[in-house]
Amino acid sequence: MIHSSRGGSKGNKMQSGLKQQHGISLIGLIIVLAALGFVGVLGMKIVPTYTEFRAINNAITTAKASGGSVVEMQKSFDASATASYISSISGRDLIIGKENGETEISFAYEKKIPLVGPASLLLEYEGTTAKAGAKPAKTE
Repeated sequence: MIHSSRGGSKGNKMQSGLKQQHGISLIGLIIVLAALGFVGVLGMKIVPTYTEFRAINNAITTAKASGGSVVEMQKSFDASATASYISSISGRDLIIGKENGETEISFAYEKKIPLVGPASLLLEYEGTTAKAGAKPAKTE
């Protein structure tokens, strides 16, 4: 009779033992997907307001380039606002004044985005055509 001394039973037990698992658990996956969903929904609500802000900046630049009186610049802005679907402000909301001998146009407005229940996100936008970025004083 041939007898082997490999210790076969001990080796098999170690190989069939639990292996360390790598990866993400189901609960971890749900949490990650919920966070990504929240960020996605937030992004879908913020991007249109930022797009409108950029359109307003372009419209005030166009209004300034058109020159003329304050009323003419407001009308120019309103025409651009209609073409660009700007609804947050109108030509009457613009701050038009002189800075260093040059006419500058500025604006400031808030956009409130409802989230869940009483929670909401408040975005404050402002812009100007002034090179220094300072808003001219509002003239009443």
